[in-house]
This record gives sequence, C-alpha cells and structure tokens, in this order.
Amino acid sequence: MTGCIVTIDAMGCQKAITEAITDEGADYVLALKDNQGELRADTESIFDRIRKSDREPPEACKSVIGGHDRIETRRCWAVDVEEKGLVDLEGWHELSAVCMVEYERVEDGERAIERRYYISSLDPDAEALLKATRRHWHIENRMHWVLDVAFREDQSRIRAGHAAQNMAMMRRLALSLLEQEDSLSVGVKNKRLRAGWDHDYLRTVLQEA
Repeated sequence: MTGCIVTIDAMGCQKAITEAITDEGADYVLALKDNQGELRADTESIFDRIRKSDREPPEACKSVIGGHDRIETRRCWAVDVEEKGLVDLEGWHELSAVCMVEYERVEDGERAIERRYYISSLDPDAEALLKATRRHWHIENRMHWVLDVAFREDQSRIRAGHAAQNMAMMRRLALSLLEQEDSLSVGVKNKRLRAGWDHDYLRTVLQEA
C-alpha cells in the first residue's frame, strides 16, 4: 500500500484504521460524521470561524460540473492541524489536515448547498484532497451501479448470519475478474452470463486471478 491514498466513508473513520493505513506506508482521507462527534464538532468549528472571519480565508480549490440542466460546484478548503491544538490528535495516527468540501447544486432553478468534512494524513492541499474525495465517490457510484445492474445486488434477500457480507465480497471478486477479462467487448452483465453458459470462457475469466 506504500504511496496509496485510502479513502473510506465515515464508518471507517476510526483511530485503529488510521494506524493500520499509515503502518502500511499509505495515506488516508476519511469522511467525518457524527460517529466521531467531538472531532466532527472541532472540525466544523474551524471552518465556521473561517467563513465568519473578516480575514482572507485559505484559498479554495474549485471544480464545476454541468449537464442536463444541472450545475454542481465543489469547493474545498484545507487546514493544517498538526500540533496546532485545533483538534484533539490523540490516537489519530499522522493526522495532518482537515478539510471541508462544499457542494453547491443548481437544478431546475433550485439551489442547494451541502458541506462534508474529512480528516487526512496528507498535507493541507485543497486540490489534492478534493481530487481524492471525487475519486472516492466516482468509484463508489460506478461500482454500486454495476453491482445492481449485473448482479442485482439491491434485490438480494440474503440475510442469515454472515451470508450477506460473504456474498457481497464474492460479488466484488467476480466483478473484478470480469472487468479484467478483455477478450469480449461486452458489458459485465453479458460476460457473467457467458461465464455461466460456457465453461471454457469461465476458465479464461478465472485465469485472470
């Protein structure tokens, strides 16, 4: 994992996870929500003070996406917190920066703003942090869509014991293998059907592992 950036939703915002990631030589960008109430409050307070201050705020990184009568603007501010007493760093391994990403969406004349907060071991580089958060949601949304269409994951009624977690892992493994197999120029759903019908093609898929 050396040199990688690990991004995880708020459920992964845990002290032990930051230790595991940094011990492997990687950096992290973790979503911050109410499961870490004190750290979330400290971080939100930092950016509230910045917005209300008369002083020039840190430079924000900005990206704009438009299409289908919708415009989405993302702005990211990052603050260096290492050993500055702005947040409680105890137990958060190599925590260096906190950032706020502001999502402004204009659709059909309606305007909505949402603010999300993150902690990171990266330097307080707004551009790099905004890019990391965007990549996280691009992967998350793309994978969810494929799993729903090709594997009908949302319709699964598997509930007993650890079966749901085990099947989720198996689906993702199968998805990874099918995406790596490039002898057919078709989508994952059709590759999956072909693997079920044709044992020779199934062996080809498994050989990619």
